[in-house]
Amino acid sequence: MDVFLNLLRDFGLTFVPLFVAMDSISTVPILLTITHGMPDKARSLVIRHALITALALGLAFIAIGKGIFIFMGITVNDFLIAGGLILFLLGAKELVVGKMFEAQASTGDNVMGIVPLGTPLVVGPAVLTTLLILNDQYHIAMVTFSFVVNLLISWLFFAQANRLVKLLGRGGVMALSKIFALLLAAIAVAMIHRGVQSMMQG
Repeated sequence: MDVFLNLLRDFGLTFVPLFVAMDSISTVPILLTITHGMPDKARSLVIRHALITALALGLAFIAIGKGIFIFMGITVNDFLIAGGLILFLLGAKELVVGKMFEAQASTGDNVMGIVPLGTPLVVGPAVLTTLLILNDQYHIAMVTFSFVVNLLISWLFFAQANRLVKLLGRGGVMALSKIFALLLAAIAVAMIHRGVQSMMQG
């Protein structure tokens, strides 16, 4: 019984920080912006690519992330700034041009499922940093399990995106796209600010 309670406690202590860092609920509107104009099947394919990318990146980081950062001389702050720059450019392009990506999923190009959805939105600097911290405190199997459970929750949220599109209609999605493109740019600026601020303090 004590072993079970300890496992349950460790799961909670690893699951909650990852859930907060991943913040899948707030990623759904950005998903709608990125996949605006796509048919349901194409959007589902982008979601699949995003979650496969997030899973692969997260598992790789759990296994060898700290060693890679040390070997290449990369800091978490570097990752924050780079990820922030990518998101800012995509958000600005949506506001100015009206489209984050020129390529559509119907052409077979699903790069948007990898960047920015898979990373840095689903698994970005916050999640990778959390994984590093948790790996130092808990067993790697528990950290991995909590990470996979969080990805499954993300998939459940993303799967509702198609229904939301049908509910809002084309005009509603276009309006939301502009609003959340601005939000995406603001998130990007915050990421860059945190990275630069941490560098200056360090």
